[in-house]
Amino acid sequence: MAQIILASASPRRRELLDQIGLSYQVRPVDIDETPRHKEDPLSYVQRLAAEKSLLAQQQCGVALPILAADTSVVIAGNILGKPLDKLHALSMLQQLSGQTHQVYTAISLRWTDQHAESVSITDVSFRELSEAEINYYWTTGEPCDKAGAYAIQGLGSIFVSAIHGSFSGVVGLPLFETASLLAQAGINIIHD
Repeated sequence: MAQIILASASPRRRELLDQIGLSYQVRPVDIDETPRHKEDPLSYVQRLAAEKSLLAQQQCGVALPILAADTSVVIAGNILGKPLDKLHALSMLQQLSGQTHQVYTAISLRWTDQHAESVSITDVSFRELSEAEINYYWTTGEPCDKAGAYAIQGLGSIFVSAIHGSFSGVVGLPLFETASLLAQAGINIIHD
């Protein structure tokens, strides 16, 4: 029996919940993910996660807690979303090459009339990437639907020279923060 509703279609978020043994129903929601004028990255991911959990709660009408998340790759204060096409993906990867960027993942949990939020911010450093590597990486298909045009849990991991923070947060759901929020709602991953 499901313990929560996951307001996301992300297979990576499902894998992470499976990893910690949490049972869930998947009920993705569709919202406009366009950043607002002069919206900073932290406010942006927090707003989207909260909007997703609220919409899911309104649509589901069930008593289960609703978990939603949003992940953005940020470099020099600029949000890199999912690439629109090949040129966009190549541009993102060129920006990340040889640089340290941040991955912001906000989570939002709603249960009954309660709402709790948390954010994970992780520094990720890339080695220098050649144009040939970037072009080849595009042909694998991996960058197509990923924030910042890379997947740290996939082939994109070979570009990462260092990470400081939450690996699961970079994948899309910071498990430490998620478990803490779930505990507030009375769902304990590990029992005494």
